[in-house]
Amino acid sequence: MEERVWQNLHLCARGDPDDTLADAALAVCEGKVVWMGPLHELPTDFAAWPREDLQGAWVTPSLVDCHTHLVFGGHRAGEFALRLAGASYEEIARRGGGILSTVKETRAADEATLFFEAARRLEPLIAEGVGAIEIKSGYGLDLASERKMLRVARELGRRYPVSVYTTFLGAHALPPEFAGRADAYIDEVCERMMPALVDEGLIDAVDVFCERIGFTLAQSERVFDAALRRGLRVKMHAEQLSANGGAALAARYRALSADHLEYLDEAGVAALKEADTVAVLLPAAYYFIRETKLPPLDLLRRYKVPIAIATDCNPGTSPTTSLLATMNMACTLFRLTAAEALKGVTCHAASALGAASRHGAIEAGRQADFVAWRVDTLAELPYWIGRPLAARVVRGGMTVYANHAGDALPSGRSVT
Repeated sequence: MEERVWQNLHLCARGDPDDTLADAALAVCEGKVVWMGPLHELPTDFAAWPREDLQGAWVTPSLVDCHTHLVFGGHRAGEFALRLAGASYEEIARRGGGILSTVKETRAADEATLFFEAARRLEPLIAEGVGAIEIKSGYGLDLASERKMLRVARELGRRYPVSVYTTFLGAHALPPEFAGRADAYIDEVCERMMPALVDEGLIDAVDVFCERIGFTLAQSERVFDAALRRGLRVKMHAEQLSANGGAALAARYRALSADHLEYLDEAGVAALKEADTVAVLLPAAYYFIRETKLPPLDLLRRYKVPIAIATDCNPGTSPTTSLLATMNMACTLFRLTAAEALKGVTCHAASALGAASRHGAIEAGRQADFVAWRVDTLAELPYWIGRPLAARVVRGGMTVYANHAGDALPSGRSVT
């Protein structure tokens, strides 16, 4: 039986820098936390267990990246150059670029290639402390290719120390073979693709891109109805490029999350609050496409809507594999506080996956998933850009990543 006491740490057990414990300890047995509290109160039952000294590190729950498109073929650096020359995201999409160019590359790639490329994107996220991640499909847009993407996502979860949650995003864009027949494609998504993928155990949730270059409210509602008939939770890409009522529709279906939200209005915010739907902000996409319309952070705060942050890792609008850098963008671009940013990648992000009982907190009875940070203050997590901060990443009580470079772990003097 594997037993260990992790000691000499400063504990932020719920991802809230205002709720911390200095000089704490964690007792872990068979991969689960069995006790946590001040070191001087360690029960005698655990006194003889092997010790692991974290040298005063700050310890938080493993991070959660609750919105990614991690599995895809190719890249879109050429489109990046077009945008630098003045073309808009929508203009590129209407020329046959955008999502459809990635669909072509993804359909052509085999599973081994997709796995290799996705793994290269996943590894730096794990090294930054990510212990749970959502991976969407949506670059296949036919049954065989969507299945291929979701199989790769599941395999990543089997072969890497990270919990993978898969989301079916068949309603991401209109594939070329259905040009001019959007309703017929929604039939395909709802009546053929979704049932087959559910039967194969490949879907945890269902998403839809509800936007003027995506799918209408009525088409999105059809996708949601099909998902609910199969016992699946839903989420939505909403209000990214225009105000169209997508978030209110998502809330009506008690969606796990509504994501992007730059054009969200007060009625939509109120609907999210009533439905207990998480607002997922994606600042790296905002940054990358040079958006200027800010999400309504003051309204989200006023209504006390939980706010999560995610990388939105994808080839067209957010080619980032750093959740810490995304936290920095959330603070600098959207004006989140450091505390809001940390909660946005722990407890609130876990809720956006429908997995708040598994991720986003450290507590007795849960799997021992946590990160020991080489920082003096938790405000450093969104402060530094490009600096490795995770000294130890622990999953199920076992170290899955350790960074031994640099100075010894600091004393952890404050949380502000």
